[in-house]
Amino acid sequence: MHELVGALRSYAWGSRTALAQLCGRPVPSAHPEAELWFGAHPADPARVQINGHSESLLELVSADPQRELGPVSGEFGGKLPFLLKVLAAEEPLSLQAHPSVEQARAGFARENHNGVAIDSPMRNYRDENHKPELVVALHRFEALAGFRDPRQTVRLLNALDVPELSQYAELLAAQPDSAGLRTLFTTWIALPQGSLSMLLPKVLDGCVRYLSEARSGGAGKEFVAEVRTALELAEAYPGDAGVLAALLLNRITLEPGEGLFLDAGNLHAYLRGVGVEIMANSDNVLRGGLTPKHVDVPELLRVLDFEPLDLPVVTAERVSDSVFRYHTPAPEFALSRFELAAGAEPVPVLQSGPGITLVTHGRVKLSQGNHELIVERGRAAWISATDGGIRAQAIAVDEDGDGDADGSAQLFCAAVGEE
Repeated sequence: MHELVGALRSYAWGSRTALAQLCGRPVPSAHPEAELWFGAHPADPARVQINGHSESLLELVSADPQRELGPVSGEFGGKLPFLLKVLAAEEPLSLQAHPSVEQARAGFARENHNGVAIDSPMRNYRDENHKPELVVALHRFEALAGFRDPRQTVRLLNALDVPELSQYAELLAAQPDSAGLRTLFTTWIALPQGSLSMLLPKVLDGCVRYLSEARSGGAGKEFVAEVRTALELAEAYPGDAGVLAALLLNRITLEPGEGLFLDAGNLHAYLRGVGVEIMANSDNVLRGGLTPKHVDVPELLRVLDFEPLDLPVVTAERVSDSVFRYHTPAPEFALSRFELAAGAEPVPVLQSGPGITLVTHGRVKLSQGNHELIVERGRAAWISATDGGIRAQAIAVDEDGDGDADGSAQLFCAAVGEE
């Protein structure tokens, strides 16, 4: 059991305040800070603090996978199968989906055969793995995820009262299923720029009109969030077909503690917010818009799942007064949340590694027998397969002012998924 320092990633859509505040650094930060990675991902592994020196978690695991990972080492090729992050989005991320394992293996082999460099910006498949992911909101978190019930989308398109949308609403009304969604999405995402430049402004005018009428009481408010999101995306990505595609997706707001699970083929875009995210250790992303990065529409269409998806919000199972578990079908990871009350007795966190514990509020004392480790907010701990019986306890404010005023703490624990 050792302290684990996350790797900070800066992207243009990140926040200048959220991660700096989490880690106790001055605000605002010099650059947008988007993600804090806790894992053994080759692109940016976290650092383990051992006996006064720092070592890459990737190197630590690679040197002795059996010791660090235990029995799961063989199952996952001697690699830590998950990546834990804190994500802070101030602006929308790209419209994207991830492949299944079979699609990833085929795509990876195909791009290797075609000589596409592994670090090429034109590369879709950087490994042979799928990338299921779960995000849990720390603060209010907003996203687009999964295709909405087509009948609701027909109502939305009609509510905008844009004559140029009539043919598309009629198309979907005549086939309100996955095939109809595929046809409409494909039509919109592949529109020639000239046609898109004519249609999109009229749709946005309809959005402005809808919001104006909703404010004045002259229209319903069923689709206010969806319409406002389309306008925000159009401002951030002018002339992007992804703005039209966004009208087909569920608009989701997560409150703190609620989760969103995204499996293979699920089209989504995170809009804004701060959350803890856990995923299989993969870099495979197929983008469909809302980004200056590489967009491969034919490949995206090959992996997308067009089945309408009800709002896929994950509510944690309350195991006890302080323990909440998020259940997903992903074999690579499991995530639990611990709400540690001030002055409460230590609670069991992890019976055996590998695992990563992340403190998102307050200060936590981890104990294993006589071994204790104090973990500050924004920091984590690596728990190897040789560690066991880990317990956690919130620590009140010290005389020097460290810790949290109420003495409570919040801890997330990432581990390998159960069969």
